[in-house]
Amino acid sequence: MNLLNEQEGLINAILENLGFSRQPFLESPKQAMNVIVFISAWQGAGYQMLIFLAGLKNIPPEIYEAAAIDGANPVQKFFFITIPNILPTFSFVLITMLIGAFRLIVQPMVMTGGGPVDSTMTMSYYIYTQGITFRNVGYSSAIALLYTFFMAAIALTLRKLMDVKD
Repeated sequence: MNLLNEQEGLINAILENLGFSRQPFLESPKQAMNVIVFISAWQGAGYQMLIFLAGLKNIPPEIYEAAAIDGANPVQKFFFITIPNILPTFSFVLITMLIGAFRLIVQPMVMTGGGPVDSTMTMSYYIYTQGITFRNVGYSSAIALLYTFFMAAIALTLRKLMDVKD
C-alpha cells in the first residue's frame, strides 16, 4: 500500500521521474480492482510456475529423443509433445487460479476495505461483510452455498472443455 500511495509512493515517484502524472491507484474506483488483480496474480505466479515446472519435468525425455530421431524440429516438439503432455497440469493450474480469483478477500479487505465506492468488493468479501459485519448469517450462508455450486460448475465445465483424462 505504501508503494501505491498517490502522494508518497515509490511507484508514483518513478512514474513522475519518467514524465507521467501521479496515479491514484487504490483511491480510484477505475484503477483499484485492476491493481488488486495484478498484485494477486504476481503473488501467485511463483506457485503456478513451480507446478508448471513439475509438469514439464514429468515429460519423459525419451519422447523428445524419439521425435528428434524422426526429424522433428523444436517447434514441432513443442506443439506435439510438450503442449499435449502439459495439458493436465495446465488444467489444474487454470482451475486453481480460477478458484483463487473467486476467493479473493484478503487483498481488498486490507488494501481498500472494499472501496472506493465498493469497486473492490468481491463476492467473498461481500459474503464476509454480510455474515460478520452486518450479522446476516442466513443470507451470507445462502450466498456462500450458491457461490460454491457456481464455482464447482465452472470447474467441471473447464475440465470437460479441456478433456482432461485422470
